[in-house]
Amino acid sequence: MTASKPDQQTPAEAEDDKALFYEAVKGARPVKVDRILHPAKKPKPIPRQLIRDEKQALIDSLSDHYIPAYELESGEELLYLREGQSPVVLSKLRRGHWVVQAHIDLHGLISDEARRTVSEFIADCKKRGLRCVRIVHGKGLGSRNKEPVLKHKLRNWLMQKDEVIAYAQARAHDGGSGAVIVLLKA
Repeated sequence: MTASKPDQQTPAEAEDDKALFYEAVKGARPVKVDRILHPAKKPKPIPRQLIRDEKQALIDSLSDHYIPAYELESGEELLYLREGQSPVVLSKLRRGHWVVQAHIDLHGLISDEARRTVSEFIADCKKRGLRCVRIVHGKGLGSRNKEPVLKHKLRNWLMQKDEVIAYAQARAHDGGSGAVIVLLKA
C-alpha cells in the first residue's frame, strides 16, 4: 500500500482499508444504549451541628447584663449611636430619612425567645443587605408590672450587635414608644 490521502485512494486501497477495519472489529458487539449514564454525584452533607452551633453562638452573643460605656437616653426615649458615627445619622434616623425595609414584632415572646428572634432577624437582614428595620417590642401594658420588659433588654442587645450603627424610638405612626427603628451597616 502506498501512503496516500483517503480521498485520493484507489478503489482497491479503499477495499483493503474496509477489510482491515472489519477484521479489527469482528469480535465486537454493539452497545445497547446510545449513551453512557454516570451515577449521580452525592450531594455534600449538610453540616447540621455547625448550623446549630452558629445559631446558639448568635443567641449567646447577646447578654441581658451588658452595660454600655455611654448611652444617649433622654427620659424613656430609646436612642443610640455607635461611637465614631456622626450625630447627623441619628438625627436622620429619628426623622425617618431611611425607609423601613423589614420588621418583626416581639409581642407575646418571653425574653429568651425575643433575644433569639432579634439575633436571627438582624443576621437575616444583614445577609439580605437591608439597612433600616423596625423592631416592635411593645409598651409593656401586658406585663406584670405594666412596665416594658423587652424595651430595656432590646436596648442592650442592639448595642452589642456590631451590625447596628444606630437606633431610635419609632415615630408615632411606626409604633412610637413601643417600637425602635434600627440602622444597620451596609
